[in-house]
Amino acid sequence: MNTLTPRKLSLSDIADVRAYERERAEFKAHVISLKERRRLSLGTIVSVMFENRDTIRYQIQEMSRVERLSTDEEIQGEIDIYNPMIPEPGQLCATLFIELTSEEQMQEWLPKLVGIESSIVFRLADGREVAAVTEAQHESQLTRDYVTAAVHYLQFAFTDDEIAGLAEGGAVLACTHPDYLEEITLSPANLAEFLNDLRA
Repeated sequence: MNTLTPRKLSLSDIADVRAYERERAEFKAHVISLKERRRLSLGTIVSVMFENRDTIRYQIQEMSRVERLSTDEEIQGEIDIYNPMIPEPGQLCATLFIELTSEEQMQEWLPKLVGIESSIVFRLADGREVAAVTEAQHESQLTRDYVTAAVHYLQFAFTDDEIAGLAEGGAVLACTHPDYLEEITLSPANLAEFLNDLRA
């Protein structure tokens, strides 16, 4: 009988430090390659990284390594935080980064881009749009009326018909924020990754 790997992570998926060191170089190379197909740049200061099981596992493994997390309770805490960012069928999950390198840039852009997390949309070839919603677990921590955070966690819910439209005609990823109007067309590699997430 053919069994599918569950999408969400459990304790058994997270290697202990010594075991992870043995696989780290190979797994890191795999995730870097994956991120090249799953990261989209919107203009000069915003990028959107579409997460999956491997990118999230890498995040947890690296955090456990750096912070020397060793108990089941500590690691389960990280799993509970990050599992919502692994997409279920019909869903895409992404981390939005506002990439600023100076205090002056932060003072200029973070107040200006309030609401950007609600301004990211997939625009399908037929004109339909699939808009981002903020991942519920992180929304209260990151949303402010006067200044935005540099990192946001987004989710997109597609209907079966929208998935079919994406497969047939592709899409652009757009930012509709009035102070930051940018868009990028999905490449064939992007499209293949996202359809893999969306399909059961």
